[in-house]
Amino acid sequence: MITTSARTTVFDIDGTLCFDGRTIDRRILAAIEDCERAGHQLVFASARPVRDLLPVLDEAFPTATLIGGNGSLVSVDGRVRARAAFEADELGRLLAEAERFRAGYLADGPWDYAYTGPADHPIRGRVDQGGLARRVELAELPAVVKFLVVDATDLAALAEAGRTLGMTVNHHLDEAIIDFAPGTTNKWEALSSLGIDAYNAFGNDINDLDLLRNARHSVRVGAHPGLDGVARVTVTAEPEAVAAEISRLAAAPGR
Repeated sequence: MITTSARTTVFDIDGTLCFDGRTIDRRILAAIEDCERAGHQLVFASARPVRDLLPVLDEAFPTATLIGGNGSLVSVDGRVRARAAFEADELGRLLAEAERFRAGYLADGPWDYAYTGPADHPIRGRVDQGGLARRVELAELPAVVKFLVVDATDLAALAEAGRTLGMTVNHHLDEAIIDFAPGTTNKWEALSSLGIDAYNAFGNDINDLDLLRNARHSVRVGAHPGLDGVARVTVTAEPEAVAAEISRLAAAPGR
């Protein structure tokens, strides 16, 4: 558990703050600095593992709390820990379904990863950009905290198979990938486990649904239809618009 602030703001990364998979626009960084100066406790919550959050943040906001793997990993004061992982039998059933649909995947451990997808898949450009980890065989990972399918013969059927197994499944139709997490793990659940129950949130995708739904003040970036009616504010997925909304939040009394 961490010490919470009455002014906590949680930011998703990809599609919310980062639009090229690698960097955050300087205007957005400056606006987040405004929030920090205004007394906001910063949290970055992403589908990326913590390992892949660090190069994007590029040493900015070193005291921020990080949530990775859609809630399966947390980093507080620079210490990374897995707070949810697939049980051995659960992973075995998922791997059997992945084999049935001839799936290529990215499996993340607490730090290292295994990858069996196409060498030229766009996801490869977002994995271990900082060269901080090792690519290993799946069996070498001490635990699997996230399982991302990047191709399969029938993505929709594989996603449904994961739901039937009781996993958290986010099927990103726009990217043709499926994100599997153990049990009911999500960003909001990870926040709650850290003692954070009052916060503002920025997100853009279906894996931000509970994060936005339970926020005191919520901002949808872009127009994902799965978030219709969930967020209080919607802004366009452009750095200038996002930075302006963050600055408005920083200047708002009591938020």
